[in-house]
Amino acid sequence: MPRFSLIVPCFKVQGFLRECLDSVLRQSFGDFELIAVDDCSPDGCGAILDEYAERDPRVRVLHLPENVGLGRARNAGMSEATGDYLFFLDSDDTLTPHALRAVAGRLTEADEPDVCVFDYARTYWWGGTRRNALARVLAEAGADTFTAAEYPRILDLLMVVWNKVYRRDFVTEHGFVFPPGYYEDTPWTFPVMLSARRIAVLDRICLDYRQRRQGNILSTTSRKHFDIHDQYERVFAFVDRRPELADWRPYLHRKMGEHCLDILAKPDRLPAAAKAEFFRRTAELFRRHRPEGARVDGEVAVLTGSWAGYRLRRQAARAGREAARRADRVRRTAAARARAGWAGLHAHRPLDENLVVYSASSHRGVLGDPAAVYAAAREIAPWLRGVWVVRDAETAALLPPGVEHVVVGSRRYLEVTARAKFFVNDVNWPGALAKRPGSVHIHTHQGTPLKHLGADLRDKPGARLGFDVPQMLRRADRWDYSLVANRHSELVWERAYPCHFTSVRTGSPRNDVLVNGGGGDFRERHGIPADHTVVLYAPTRRDYRRGGHVDRIDLARFASDLGEGRTLVVRLHPSLADGPARALGLTELARRGIVVDATDEPRVADVLLAADVLVTDYSSVMFDYAVLDRPIVLHADDWPSFTASRGAYLDITAEPPGHVARSYRELSWLLASGAWQDGESARLRADFRERFCEFDDGRAAERVVRALLLGESMPWPAVRIPGQASWAPDALAST
Repeated sequence: MPRFSLIVPCFKVQGFLRECLDSVLRQSFGDFELIAVDDCSPDGCGAILDEYAERDPRVRVLHLPENVGLGRARNAGMSEATGDYLFFLDSDDTLTPHALRAVAGRLTEADEPDVCVFDYARTYWWGGTRRNALARVLAEAGADTFTAAEYPRILDLLMVVWNKVYRRDFVTEHGFVFPPGYYEDTPWTFPVMLSARRIAVLDRICLDYRQRRQGNILSTTSRKHFDIHDQYERVFAFVDRRPELADWRPYLHRKMGEHCLDILAKPDRLPAAAKAEFFRRTAELFRRHRPEGARVDGEVAVLTGSWAGYRLRRQAARAGREAARRADRVRRTAAARARAGWAGLHAHRPLDENLVVYSASSHRGVLGDPAAVYAAAREIAPWLRGVWVVRDAETAALLPPGVEHVVVGSRRYLEVTARAKFFVNDVNWPGALAKRPGSVHIHTHQGTPLKHLGADLRDKPGARLGFDVPQMLRRADRWDYSLVANRHSELVWERAYPCHFTSVRTGSPRNDVLVNGGGGDFRERHGIPADHTVVLYAPTRRDYRRGGHVDRIDLARFASDLGEGRTLVVRLHPSLADGPARALGLTELARRGIVVDATDEPRVADVLLAADVLVTDYSSVMFDYAVLDRPIVLHADDWPSFTASRGAYLDITAEPPGHVARSYRELSWLLASGAWQDGESARLRADFRERFCEFDDGRAAERVVRALLLGESMPWPAVRIPGQASWAPDALAST
């Protein structure tokens, strides 16, 4: 008996069907049967299904003699199912990698629940991806099972059949089947969810829900949308037969009204001539099933009135929204003029010689090199007033105690940026910030560059999507000093940013703590045993994939293959922290204690100090980690694709900081065999450190404060003279 029976009804989806089937058959979990139902499709679906069945015994095909519709096609597949759990997959959607294994693991952990609800992401025809907007409902449900009565928020999720798996014995016991017609999910999902005694959730994106430009049944203009009324009649009939569910009637009554009004409001669903009839039938259904004493307010209150009243209310709402948009434009214009006047007022006042304005990672907080400079300034020159620019009030609330800050665009922001003598940032300031004569802009960058940046992106259309190179260079023209950690960086910045600045061989301020042997409580906070070897996996983003995230490694398998006594810590690229990348498995694996998710750790140095070995692909974090002189393993399985889409300043696979794995098999062997810390690894690392850590002597932040903020003299890092064994001091290198 297989673990899963995947039931895939097919009708007029030949353009998407192979992708759907491949997403199932390529799963890392193989204990399933795939029952594909050809609903008498007039296109090539039947032939495609037969082709797949011929080459994979897990695929069975049912060819229906006539078209019966989505619900009955699912019933046909369900009657042939033998698996422990039923998984209804629409034939234009796809499973995410390793989804079945994640679901199977959750089912075992939850001790065979009746239903397991998982997350999904909408994938749009134009290439965009958006996670389910109510994903927090899954995140906040907890690890225990529950009933709908115990956690009613579970019903706030999209009431569809395909974001859940169902224990087959539970479905058989209750006799659940799909009715004919549109919206067949409704009289299936509500009865199932209300009847389930044990519901589990999986906070992981397991399915990509395709948003088609055309061909979606529910986006077809038709009177078939009237089927929604019959479907809710079935829901109410189900509740009527079960007195124990009577308390759900007010909820279902309101949900029915909201659902029908949503259909009516969609411009492409109902024929114009049928909308009045649809409203009247909805209103009649709403009145007939209204529970005694039920409140009728808010959106659904319109169903107690007439069609004419509904139309007037819709027109008034549209007029109100338009008036609000016009008023908002007026307010924003007035506010912009007021801010400009405020900034102009302060622009005539002298610069404050002791005012330093800091920002990091697009105003995300006290981070990176600017944070190290700020800390050094508070110790060396406490009379300097340091003010941080943050992006919003939420970010401000997370700042350490005692940190003075302003929100970007606010009046106080305009005041301090108009008066400040010094600016320290690791990305460009907003274009509206005017550089006053006498002010000093110090640009720290964000580590040693491997990937093409700045002007070098001009021939990389994918990498510079939405990136205005000329505008970027105009902003970089404000730089006075560019900090570098090695001569490689110096040459790259001068090429990538052809602007008027002076390169300063300071080293990386954020790496001072690595050089000086700083401590941290990362292991203790995350419960990592003191005797464990910590393997840090830090992948970078990909520009050949919209959204930037590509699963190069199966994290669950990697953690398992590392074996006893090792802990896998994962840190995603900061640009992926707020997107769907973590929901593709990392969040759930961290909850279960299989990996540690360090993506949100504000101090990267704390994570690096806790790690015994770094596994990365092309992330610049390797240059920082090399300062620690600890083993590094490069996972470069897609190097040609990466360089073709983004470009690189050196072939990191030819000049690596350690052993290079070209496949997961090689990576696993390196970690298992101990080769990751052999003599060859040490030799490669030594060569790498000599080239890319040459200015990191532990005094970078002090050097910035004393030399650039205070104008004092300060010893500069020693630089090896090519061909000589001695070291010679160096200072500023002007472009």
